[in-house]
Amino acid sequence: MSNEFILRVQCPDKYGIVAKVSSTLNKANLFILDSAHYGDPENKVFFMRAKLVYSKKSLDLKQFSNFFESECKSLKMKWSIKEADYKPNTAIFVSKYGHCLQDLMYRVDSGILPMNVSCIISNHKDHEKIANWHDIPFFHIPVNKNNKNRSEQETRKIIKDYDIDLMILARYMQILSDKMCKDFYGKIINIHHSFLPSFKGAKPYHQAYEKGVKILGATAHYVSSDLDEGPIIDQSVERVDHAKTPKDLELIGRDLESITLARAVKYHIERRIFINKSKTVIFS
Repeated sequence: MSNEFILRVQCPDKYGIVAKVSSTLNKANLFILDSAHYGDPENKVFFMRAKLVYSKKSLDLKQFSNFFESECKSLKMKWSIKEADYKPNTAIFVSKYGHCLQDLMYRVDSGILPMNVSCIISNHKDHEKIANWHDIPFFHIPVNKNNKNRSEQETRKIIKDYDIDLMILARYMQILSDKMCKDFYGKIINIHHSFLPSFKGAKPYHQAYEKGVKILGATAHYVSSDLDEGPIIDQSVERVDHAKTPKDLELIGRDLESITLARAVKYHIERRIFINKSKTVIFS
């Protein structure tokens, strides 16, 4: 078990937060390796992420949690602490396009994305061979207008059985129910194949072609009950010209999607993201 930890703090902004947190950590024999914080002047909310190392043999997280909560009670904070090397159990959702899935699996296998891919879920069978190659359970859950409730219940059972911490919609072309979005808010990352808020919905590359755009983009965001309107995590763009066909735009877009999604997932895994109403605060 690692002796390094990630502490996350979110609370109403006021004077003395950093001093109080730092002194409390010092009392608990925790040394700050690096730290970042931000006070939102509009919403009056304070955010802090700190990487810590315990100066003794092993930290009793339950005992520390009770101590930290008692010491910082007056700050009315939401906070959490986890081992720095913690790997979230992840479910990847995919439909027919497999480029984001394959890119994620490469990054997992090479150690770039430290997460446990517990299962792959799809409404098609196209990418079952990828799951088999990586020895990952594959679940084919067809979705249509007549079985949406049943398919969601099946999905929820898998999420529970595999103790899933993070869901990644890697070009999963199904709309999740409002209840699903609310129940797992902040735990579902989607890649949208356009530079939001432009070209929402289906066939954004064709929409972009019709508008004659000069910049193509991709957006990774947390899923909310409002379609393609969840807090944005990361975006990428590339310049294009009039000669590009819809197919050209799609191929360029696939690279942007893969890069953007992977970056967003890495930020989430490293616990760098804070949801701040409709936006995000991300510490580099």
